[in-house]
Parts: sequence; structure tokens; C-alpha cells
Amino acid sequence: MADIGATNTRCALLNDKGQELAPEVFENADFTGVAGILSVYLDHRRASDRPKRAALAVAAPIVGDSVQMINIDWHFSQTELKQTLGLQRLLVYNDFAAIAWGLPQLGPTDLHRVGGGTASPRATLAVLGPGSGIGVSAVVPAADGWALVTGEGGHVSMPALTREEQDVIALLRERYGHCSAERVLSGPGLVNLYVALAEFAGRGQPTITAEDVTKLAKQGEPLARKTLGMFFAMLGTVAGDIALTLGARGGVYIAGGIVPRLVDAFDKSEFRARFEAKGRYRDYVAAIPTYLITAPLPAFRGLRHLLGYR
Repeated sequence: MADIGATNTRCALLNDKGQELAPEVFENADFTGVAGILSVYLDHRRASDRPKRAALAVAAPIVGDSVQMINIDWHFSQTELKQTLGLQRLLVYNDFAAIAWGLPQLGPTDLHRVGGGTASPRATLAVLGPGSGIGVSAVVPAADGWALVTGEGGHVSMPALTREEQDVIALLRERYGHCSAERVLSGPGLVNLYVALAEFAGRGQPTITAEDVTKLAKQGEPLARKTLGMFFAMLGTVAGDIALTLGARGGVYIAGGIVPRLVDAFDKSEFRARFEAKGRYRDYVAAIPTYLITAPLPAFRGLRHLLGYR
């Protein structure tokens, strides 16, 4: 199985009991496509260990045989990839769909709770998370367990709750034509926020990376701290919208590669206040718990489930 993001690809085998073996992480910049990475991973294994089934979590919309990734210029045919890798069965899911499938299996040691609320039993579970992009998905109760609700919720139009957010969104809309949630709630989005706030402060357009922003924020640099605060507040706004849209009374979960590295700042942020700031429906969302997924590789939990392991 493999979790294929825009920046890194993580691979592992499963034994007959569903236990992970031979984990390996690759930087996508060293390859030209999915087939190349997976072929190299399998070439590192013994011939007797090559799998006949595989499940992939891919940072892309899955709407047919042809898969086009959004934040890296990779595409592949599921049918051709199955043949190239010599597989009898290949399952391909959106990366956050895979995470959503794993939500019912997460326990207290896999999570960090943020704010109040109590999960309703057998209720919708939603997940979103910023990384190279931002993904959104959910599972809802079904007669035989759970059913998946997936889409591209990270590309909804980003709302503003303050005048400053409104100004930032207007600037980004002028620059990109559309300011989606992903334009601000992702690694590149963190850079967009910092640069926009720097422009408003008369500092021009600094060249900076998302890693630089988080490092500067930890060091106490005022603009970086302000950027991170806005990032978490906006994340709370979007998470609350998702909770309302899906009726996610079982809980809303935060995943992705950014927030788990910033737990202390996240705890102190406006995330939960913004999550609950829904006017007449404040009490409704205040009753919904929010969690940060701290377990490594949560997509693997879902992929294991999809391959039939419990």
C-alpha cells in the first residue's frame, strides 16, 4: 500500500495479519511519476514478497481510470499501473477518503483533543487537513458499517470573518482569480498569508517557505505568529462549515502534514472559537468534538481496512 502526496510518497507491505512491513518514504522530486516510485519500492523487496493486491491513497480526485494529481504534475491510468506492477487487484482512493475510512479505528492514543463537545454514537465523522493542499472527506453510518462521502471540499471559496481576512482574500482573489480554502489552508497557503500580511505591512513580497514561516513563528517573529494565528482561525472557520454541512456530530478530525507539528500553537489558537462561531447554530457545533490526529500515517489505517484487514 502507498500514500502518495504531492511532496512525499510512503509505502509499506502488509503481512497475512495486516501488519505493516518494510516501510519506506520517497521524495517525489526524485521521480517523474507514480509508476516509477512504486516500481523502485517493489524492486527493493524480495521477489517472494511482491504483492498481488495493492491499495493507494492519492492526493487527487478519483473520478475514473485516469488520475490527474493537482499539486504535482503527475497523472496515471489505473489499468496501466495495475499491469505495470503485475497486480491482480488495485484499489485507488483519494488520500483523505482513505483517512476517513480509518477514522472509526482511531483510539484515544491516536488523537489530541481540542475543545469540548461529546461525540454522538454512530454519527458522521469528518476529516480535513492542510498539507501540500487540503483534503476533506467523511464517513457516515450505514447498515453494514460505514459509507464514504468524498469530494473536493478544499476548493470551496474561502469565507472571511474579519476585515483583515477579507482584505487578504481580496488580494489573493486578484492574484489567482479564485481564493479557495486551499489558497490559504495549505503549505503554499501559509506562504500566501505571510506574503499578503507582509505587503499590508509595507514589507513587499518576501521570498519564504512554509517551513520558514513555522520556524519564525516558533522563534516569536511577530508577522509569522500573526500568520499562523490567521491560518488556525481560518481552519476553524472551514472545519465548522464542514461540521454543519455534513452534520458531523461524531466529530471533526484534523490531519495533514502541518498541524501535528504545531500542537502547542494550535491549542492556544482561535481554532476552536472559530469552529463554534456559527451564530444561531453555536450550540449545535459546540457539542461536536474536534480532534487532531497524531497517529502516524492515518491513511494506512484506511487502506488496511479497504484491503480487508480489521
